[in-house]
Amino acid sequence: MLPGKEVEMTKRYSLDFAYAQGKRPEASAILRQELEDFRVTENLGKKLTGEGEHVYLKIEKQNLNTLDVVEQISRLAGVRRMDVGYSGLKDRRAITSQWFSVYLPVEKPIEWQLLDSENARLLESTRHQQKLRRGQHQSNEFQICLRNFTGDLDELQKRLQLIADQGVPNYFGPQRFGTNGNNLESADRLFSGNYREKNNKKRGFYLSAARSYLFNAVLSERIREKTWQTVESGDITVEGAVDGSSRNALPTGPLWGRGRLKTSGRILTLETQVTDKLAGWCHGLEHTGLKQERRALVLPINDLNWEINHQPNECILMLRFSLAPGCYATSVIREICETIVVV
Repeated sequence: MLPGKEVEMTKRYSLDFAYAQGKRPEASAILRQELEDFRVTENLGKKLTGEGEHVYLKIEKQNLNTLDVVEQISRLAGVRRMDVGYSGLKDRRAITSQWFSVYLPVEKPIEWQLLDSENARLLESTRHQQKLRRGQHQSNEFQICLRNFTGDLDELQKRLQLIADQGVPNYFGPQRFGTNGNNLESADRLFSGNYREKNNKKRGFYLSAARSYLFNAVLSERIREKTWQTVESGDITVEGAVDGSSRNALPTGPLWGRGRLKTSGRILTLETQVTDKLAGWCHGLEHTGLKQERRALVLPINDLNWEINHQPNECILMLRFSLAPGCYATSVIREICETIVVV
């Protein structure tokens, strides 16, 4: 992409969403300097029965996308890609472990260990009755190493404790929008009729990017007016534990699709004003078959622990926490420090 085009696109679709504390953190660190600096473990949250029509495989991977592993499994098992289930897309530049299911109603000998390679390792296999579907796991557990941390450590401790107590804005992470926001550019071309995408997966990515951007824009406005944690008259709520000990009603924002906004009063006016700026996207999403849904504005952080290690040449911040499916670790990190991402 030419530099001029990148600047133009950044102006059209700003990803500079509002911060919970009113301004971006002054601290900085390096993210993903090493593969082991970003670890994700999928917690399925249910007991597998050991019998049924689906083989379940727990695989640890690195430098592979989830769909790369799906392709490898389908080839080895001799099944269609659609017969391989998974609960979530995991990062490529990371060490991640997650479950896959394979529809194999008839027992046949398959050497699952052939999946082992330099970038993948089979950890466990069993059987279960149902296919594994998107979002069915209970949580993702993160272990993140932020290297070369620079900033006020007293301020860091206060910020981390506030995040542990109150959560963070439940933004969709920048990876949803593609490099330099190019998924948004493709979505705009789809909605304007200037582009047709025959690949359904790519088309799905573009539609999800547009939907996510509209949600982030509404959330960003709620943050600017300091109401993102407050349930107001006209809000639609979901249940969520913020303080780790009690159940609380959390305000939500729109995931655009067919149907009317369910909010009312001032909140309906706010959501309408924000999304009207991209009315063509809203109209396009309404005609894709997607239904109007809601997503919590607040992202509760479960079991947040941190450790600050002073090395001879750098300060290292270690983070451990758990998030619900569909939530982004990058949305937690952005409230702690600016990051230089190694790719």
